[in-house]
Amino acid sequence: MLKRYLLAPGPTPVPPEALLAMAAPMVYHRTPQFSDVVRRAAERSRDLYGTKEPVMMLACSGTGGMEAAVTNTMSPGDHVIVVSAGKFGERWAEICRAYGLAVTAIDVEWGRAVDPAAVEAALAATPSARAVLVQASETSTTVLHPVAEIGKLTRDRDCLLIVDGITSVGVTDLPMDATGIDALVSGSQKGLMLPPGLALVALSEKAWKFQQKSKLPRYYFDLAKERDNLAKNTTSYTPAISLIVGLNAVYDLIEASGGFPEVFRRHRILAEGTRAGVKAMGLKLLAPDAPSPATTGVWVPSGVDGGDLTRYLRDVMGVTVAGGQGKLKGKIVRLAHIGYSDTFDVIVALAALEMALSRLGASITLGKATAAAESVLLEMYPDTVRK
Repeated sequence: MLKRYLLAPGPTPVPPEALLAMAAPMVYHRTPQFSDVVRRAAERSRDLYGTKEPVMMLACSGTGGMEAAVTNTMSPGDHVIVVSAGKFGERWAEICRAYGLAVTAIDVEWGRAVDPAAVEAALAATPSARAVLVQASETSTTVLHPVAEIGKLTRDRDCLLIVDGITSVGVTDLPMDATGIDALVSGSQKGLMLPPGLALVALSEKAWKFQQKSKLPRYYFDLAKERDNLAKNTTSYTPAISLIVGLNAVYDLIEASGGFPEVFRRHRILAEGTRAGVKAMGLKLLAPDAPSPATTGVWVPSGVDGGDLTRYLRDVMGVTVAGGQGKLKGKIVRLAHIGYSDTFDVIVALAALEMALSRLGASITLGKATAAAESVLLEMYPDTVRK
């Protein structure tokens, strides 16, 4: 018997409570009963996003939400600045070019966060720029970008800050209004602990003004139409009914466990424990200076192929982690600690990594990683048992 563990950065495990909620009999979405489901999910999504603006729920993946953020705010020929620091930064550029936008890319070494000074220089060199597009957490390189600092640069300009929050929303505190984010996108299969298929998108008051003048084509991803329908507690088209039901179940779990601050604290501790274990193993972090609280990237030791390592972990040990993407393919592994993850998922990931590397010929001392992680992960637990 092989017990399987899903420790990749998305899709991520789904809590039993959410699975049970989504397994309820299907309902018709044009009813007062489902309108109440939509209302509750929308209200709590605004709390998660830290915004007074509506958060639209689209039946698509996160990439659909990224496309919607572009097509609802830009016009043909607009100039945009894209932080290209990984596979998903490249995706921002690809989406923009697909719609005829002029792209200035800030190329950042994979594994490094963008320097706000580089963004400031790009804005000075391109005063006509209509948007800066960036990942909050770049999933492919496990980097956390300085979104708040970038927000200070765009807040008083006629320029939007458009953020892919797909592996940061529900993981780290990213208050949209306070941070100066003008368009924020997330997906259901990451920190929101659901299957893929639901994207959450919100626009700031400033971005809605851009939307009124935007000339890019759109039909399904018309956020103004979605906003108008959401005001009536419904959606423009057939929604991802089960996922919205599941989203409410996830919000119930979060509220019962201490709310969003406790969620952010848990992710911080899990990330710190993972990084401590990796360093104790003698391995190098992909993003040592600005690591994401969602996923830890690890350079594979010399003499070990990253593809062989991920296959051994998955097929022999039953532990699924992510490998590298693009130029990092075969060079790294990514250990996720996002969403429905706890202390012992970190221990499983590190113990499996130690054992697999040892089997593949790396010089590894078994137990050092888990011991180092445990000393950090103890922060998750109280000093005494309540009586």
